[in-house]
Amino acid sequence: MPKAKKRILHVDDERDVLEVVKTILENEGYEVVSVSSGDRALKEVDVNNFDLLLLDIMMPDMSGWDLFSRISKIKPKYKVIFLTVLEISDERLDKLKQHGIMDYITKPFERDELVSRVKKVIAS
Repeated sequence: MPKAKKRILHVDDERDVLEVVKTILENEGYEVVSVSSGDRALKEVDVNNFDLLLLDIMMPDMSGWDLFSRISKIKPKYKVIFLTVLEISDERLDKLKQHGIMDYITKPFERDELVSRVKKVIAS
């Protein structure tokens, strides 16, 4: 029996980023659910399980920070990677890791960097 695909929820308000990430990760054998708002992400998390959450930080309706805070109250064990145009200092990243963020990837990103970091976090 084939092993189940690892499931990733990707949340980003930019449609082109959603499409690129979905294509890259599906080509790597992942199942990707793409949503464009924090509210839609909360609905997905409520009814589905995921192996990884990829969250954009800067979104208009609900920031990735706020979304992460809300999800971590419901399902604290989720593995999370932030996708952001912001540079995150080592000090800030240490704080994020204490709260459960496993990594962050700056946009624009290289395809291979995205794939290797996703694989690393899912395997951890």
